[in-house]
Amino acid sequence: MFELIRPGTQIDFVGKRHIWVGISSAAILLTIVLFFTKGLNYGIDFTGGAEIQIKAPATWDIGTVRKEMDEGGIKGLKVIQIGLPEDHQFLIKAQGDDKSLNLVSKQVSDILGKKLQPGEYEIQRADVVGPAAGESLRTSGFLSMFYALLGILLYVTIRFDLRYSPGAVLALFHDSVITIGVFILTQKQFDLQILAAVLALIGYSNNDTIIVYDRVRETLHLHPGLTIEKGVNQAINETLGRTLLTSLTTFLSVFSLWLFGGKVIEDFAFTLMVGMVVGTYSSIFIASAFVIFLTHRQEKNAAKQKAQGGKPKRTVTVRPEPKLQS
Repeated sequence: MFELIRPGTQIDFVGKRHIWVGISSAAILLTIVLFFTKGLNYGIDFTGGAEIQIKAPATWDIGTVRKEMDEGGIKGLKVIQIGLPEDHQFLIKAQGDDKSLNLVSKQVSDILGKKLQPGEYEIQRADVVGPAAGESLRTSGFLSMFYALLGILLYVTIRFDLRYSPGAVLALFHDSVITIGVFILTQKQFDLQILAAVLALIGYSNNDTIIVYDRVRETLHLHPGLTIEKGVNQAINETLGRTLLTSLTTFLSVFSLWLFGGKVIEDFAFTLMVGMVVGTYSSIFIASAFVIFLTHRQEKNAAKQKAQGGKPKRTVTVRPEPKLQS
C-alpha cells in the first residue's frame, strides 16, 4: 500500500506555531494595507462596463481586434481571446458611464461592419452592467463571504465546541484574505468568477480543517493524559498523509484547468490553486494553533475561578462528546 507519510512520523508542527502565526498575521496586515492603498483590480461586474463577444475572421488575431477597436474610437478597452485558437472568438471589455456603455455594442458592430463583409464576423453576445449595479454586486459579494464564514462558525460550534469554531473561522478568513492579497499584488482582474472561486475555497478549506479537528478530539479522548500541544501535534501528523494527498491530487486537477482550460477559466483556476496551497497551510498551522490558545485560556480561567473559591465556568459544548473506546 502506497503511503506518502510513514506511520509514526512525528513532525513538530506545534512547536513553531508562534512563528507561523506571526508570518500569517504579517501577511494579513500587509493585505489590508494594500487593499486600502493599491486596491483590487475590479472587473466590470463590480465597477460597471460592457462585454461584447465576437467571432472574427481567421485572418484576425487579438492584436488586430485591439487595433481596429482603438482606431474606431473605443478607448480603454480590454480584448481577450476565448475558446480554441481556431474558433477566433474574442471578448471585448470596456468601462464607462451608463450612457456610453449602451453605445459600445453599436460602436463595435459599426467598426466591424466597416472592415468586414456580412457573414465574416458575428456579435455573439453583449452584456452591459451599470456602475450602480456593479457597486451593489461588489457589496453583495463581500457580504456573501461574511455570511459563509458566519454559517461555518455556527456549524463548527454545533459540531464540536467553542474551542474549535473560532480557529476554523480564523483559518478561513486567513485563506480568503491571503488569496485576495495575491490578486492585489498581481493586479489580476477580480470579478464574480473570482468571488465564486473564493467561496468555493472557503468550503474546501473548511473540510480539511474539520478532518484535523475530528482527529484532535479523538486523540484527546483516547489519550486523556496528553497535553493539548501533544494531542494536536499527534493528530496533525496522523492526518498529514491524507491532507497532502487530497490537496496534491486536487491541485493537479486545477493546475490542468489553468494550463489547458483557456483564458475564460484561467483566473478561476489560478484562484483555486493559490487557495488550496494557503488552505492546506492554514489547516495545519493556523487552525490548530488557535485551538491550543483557547484551550489554555479555558484552563487558566478555570484555575483562576478555583483559586478564588468559586465554581469554575462550565465549558460550553453544544454537541455531546462522542464516547470512544481506547
